[in-house]
Amino acid sequence: MLRWIVTLLATVLLAGCSVQQDAVKLAKKEPVATPVTQVSEDKVKLEFPSDRYPETAQHIKEAIAAGKSSVCTIDRDGAEQNRDESLKGVPTRKGKDRDEWPMAMCAEGGEGADIKYISPKDNRGAGSWVGHKLDDYEDGTKVEFIVK
Repeated sequence: MLRWIVTLLATVLLAGCSVQQDAVKLAKKEPVATPVTQVSEDKVKLEFPSDRYPETAQHIKEAIAAGKSSVCTIDRDGAEQNRDESLKGVPTRKGKDRDEWPMAMCAEGGEGADIKYISPKDNRGAGSWVGHKLDDYEDGTKVEFIVK
């Protein structure tokens, strides 16, 4: 019994030291830049990570270069209708998603959006990432996308 208690105490102490060392290491690291920067009360800048979602990032760059807006005005309620309008007449392809720029959740999306076939993993991961980053922002917020 005594051996078990000593082993348990030693394990707890070692674990505590490890956690403390990790905390010290984290404290010494440079702060991580946040991908969302508040520019004004109704506008933010979002740094989109091309290293994580390269196909989506490339599509955003191409669409903006072709004249589509780099600014997205959040309009979650209009997303379903925008998606229907932007994808109308664009056939599905096995193993690919139809990526839209501007996104369906943007007031600028919908009819006339630029569509590109990309991998589902990239498209859905990017959509989830953007959704999480913009969760705290109200509809009507303007988001400038900056592809990094």
